[in-house]
Amino acid sequence: MKSLYVAFGGALGAVSRYVISKFINSSFSFSFVPWGTIFVNVVGSFLLSFLMFLSISKTDISQTFILFFGTGFLGAFTTFSTFAYEFLSIFLTQPLRATVYFIANIFLGFFAAILGMFLGRGRIL
Repeated sequence: MKSLYVAFGGALGAVSRYVISKFINSSFSFSFVPWGTIFVNVVGSFLLSFLMFLSISKTDISQTFILFFGTGFLGAFTTFSTFAYEFLSIFLTQPLRATVYFIANIFLGFFAAILGMFLGRGRIL
């Protein structure tokens, strides 16, 4: 049964990532980097960190919800493989642009995770 929670959450997360990423990338088609991937990775990093630290620190969150939303939905919503592919494909022709994309994904993702940790633990910076 646990696998079904992960699978259903993953299906919803993957579709959400696809729709949101495509929408953002088409809205900012003039942009220097693919903001859709950055967006889903940053939002997913924040939400997963928030959820996990909230569940550890003081709130009783069910294992079923963590499997569905954390492992399934957010696992499929964020996308390291797309980030790696986009970075390499950009790097082949535009190394500076690829570097900006790499730095934005890594630093914004970790900043979002740190913010999620503080908020999940009930502490504001």
